[in-house]
Amino acid sequence: MQRSQYKWTLPKEIQARLGNESWGAQRALYEVEHLLLVLHAPPKADRDAREHEVFLRLPGGKWLYKGAERGEAALDNYLDDYRKLFTDFESRFEKGQGVDALFQIIDDLIPLARSSANMKQAFQSAREQVGDDIFLITMRDRANDLARGFELLLADARLALDFRRAQTAEAQARAAEAQARAQHKLNILAAITFPLMCIATVFGMNLRSGLEELPVIAFWLVFGGGLGVGLLVKGWVEAVKQVKQSFKKR
Repeated sequence: MQRSQYKWTLPKEIQARLGNESWGAQRALYEVEHLLLVLHAPPKADRDAREHEVFLRLPGGKWLYKGAERGEAALDNYLDDYRKLFTDFESRFEKGQGVDALFQIIDDLIPLARSSANMKQAFQSAREQVGDDIFLITMRDRANDLARGFELLLADARLALDFRRAQTAEAQARAAEAQARAQHKLNILAAITFPLMCIATVFGMNLRSGLEELPVIAFWLVFGGGLGVGLLVKGWVEAVKQVKQSFKKR
């Protein structure tokens, strides 16, 4: 793959710093009063390769864009594209507060934040090498604002995602605790009633045992005995729960 060629003449000192296959990373190359500003177009989700936006500042202060005139307007439009993307992501962040929406916003924001940070460094390098150029200083300041905006927006999205995940985890913990309490109540109920049901089943069988002639007090004694066994089982269930809780605290 060959590097794109444009209708301009670059100093040999700049040519020597360029590869043959690509314009390379975002950077500022300054030689013999010529500034070559290599930038990347805003990243797109459906493309892995970066599109280069190449600007050349001539010694007199005139800007060219890919060999064409009106480089100042092209550079201004380039930063406007980043500004529009930032505004769109702000709107998406305000509207989409769900976990899935936040995941998607963060996934799309990461390459933009990285690209805008590299763009800011390229503009700062150009500013330091060229010196006092009002237009370049203005563009540098806009690039700084954009990079900072994307950085803060990405941080806010990550913080919102962490908060949503914490809320979800807390809700799940509360639901699990409520379920555990309900299960414990069922265990207590079963512990009390199970011995009674067992005894009632045994004595309810239609077999001749001689116990049918016992006085009524015998029924109440059996009932009380079954209830006592149930209370013993209940105490055992609660003791097991207390042991589990003590182990959890450790």
